[in-house]
Amino acid sequence: MSPHSLLILPGDGIGPEVMAEVRKVIDWIGAKRDVSFDVSEDLVGGAAYDAHGTPLHDDTMARAQEVDAVLLGAVGGPKYDDLDFSVKPERGLLRLRKEMDLFANLRPAQCFDALADFSSLKKDIVAGLDIVIVRELTSGVYFGEPRGIFEEGNERVGINTQRYTESEIDRIARAAFELARKRSGKVCSMEKANVMESGILWREVTQHIHDADYPDVELSHMYADNGAMQLVRAPKQFDVILTDNLFGDILSDCAAMLTGSLGMLPSASLGAPMANGRPRALYEPVHGSAPDIAGQGKANPIACILSFAMALRYSFDMGGDAARVEAAVEKVLADGMRTGDLLGAEGGQASLTSEMGDAIVGALDASL
Repeated sequence: MSPHSLLILPGDGIGPEVMAEVRKVIDWIGAKRDVSFDVSEDLVGGAAYDAHGTPLHDDTMARAQEVDAVLLGAVGGPKYDDLDFSVKPERGLLRLRKEMDLFANLRPAQCFDALADFSSLKKDIVAGLDIVIVRELTSGVYFGEPRGIFEEGNERVGINTQRYTESEIDRIARAAFELARKRSGKVCSMEKANVMESGILWREVTQHIHDADYPDVELSHMYADNGAMQLVRAPKQFDVILTDNLFGDILSDCAAMLTGSLGMLPSASLGAPMANGRPRALYEPVHGSAPDIAGQGKANPIACILSFAMALRYSFDMGGDAARVEAAVEKVLADGMRTGDLLGAEGGQASLTSEMGDAIVGALDASL
C-alpha cells in the first residue's frame, strides 16, 4: 500500500508549537497502527512572507494540490498588520481554500464531559453537545464581485456582493445531507430568505435536493439570526447545520464557545474527489495564531490534534483510529489535565503544550 501523503504547514504564532504535538500523534499512528505517512513540511502565512515575500509560494500551492491532505496550524500576527491586503498572511490560507476548491467546511462543536462546567452556558444546556456546522467556503459575500471601496459622489462606499449559483448550493447541500446520514439524520439549513434573494435561492435548491435525493434525512429551515439565538438557547436540538460562507463564519464561532474554548475545536475543509477517490482536503484548528502566548509553551494543542483525527476519518478512511485519538483526548481531560485556556475560574496548575501532547500519546499507548 502506498503511504498516505500529508503536507504540514505550521504557519505563524502558536502554529509550530501545536503542530509539534500533532507530529507525535502522527508518529504514534504510523508506528503502532502499521500505517505509512509520507509527511512533508512547508511555509504559509507570515512565515512564507518572511521567506518569499508572499503568504503562499507557488511551489507550496502545487504541493498542496498533489498530497492526500494538508494540515495547517495558524496564520497571522501583529508583525504583519501594515502589509498590503494582497500579501497579508491570511491571503495564503484563502488561496489554499480557493485554488483547492475546498467548498465544504466542517466545524464540529463537541462538549467533552470533563469540560461541561467550563462553558459559559449552564451545564445541562451543553453537556453531551455534538453538532457539526457545514459551511460553504468558496463563494458568497467573501468572494462575490463587484467588491471594493469606491468613490460615489462626495464620499466613499464599501461594496461586497453576496452571490451564489444553484450548483454551488447544490454541492454543499449534498455534503451536509451525506454527513447527516452518518450521524443522526437531521439537517437544519440556515439563511435569510426573508430579506435576501440569495437566501431564497438557497432554500429552494436545498429543499429540491432533499426531496429528490435525500428524503430519508430530516430537513428544517431557519433564519440565521434565529439560528444564532437557538444555538445559545438549546443547541442540542441540532445535528448538522448547513449554511453559507458569511453566516457559517459567524455561527461556527458562536457554536465554538459553547464548548468553552477555541483551543478545543478542529475543522475540515473538503473539496471534490481526486483521481484516487479521496477529497482534496485541508485540516486546521479553529483558533488563531495567538501571538500573545507564542513561544511560551502555553498553547492548547488539542484542536490541532483533533484536526488530524478528522484527517484520519475523512481523508484516510481510518475512522477507528480517529475515534481512538478522540478518546485519548477525552481521557486526558477526564484525568484533569488542563492547558491555561482550560483552567477557568477554579485555577490550578497549567500544563505545558508539550506535556499535553505527551499525555495524549500516553493515553493512546494505554488504549492498545
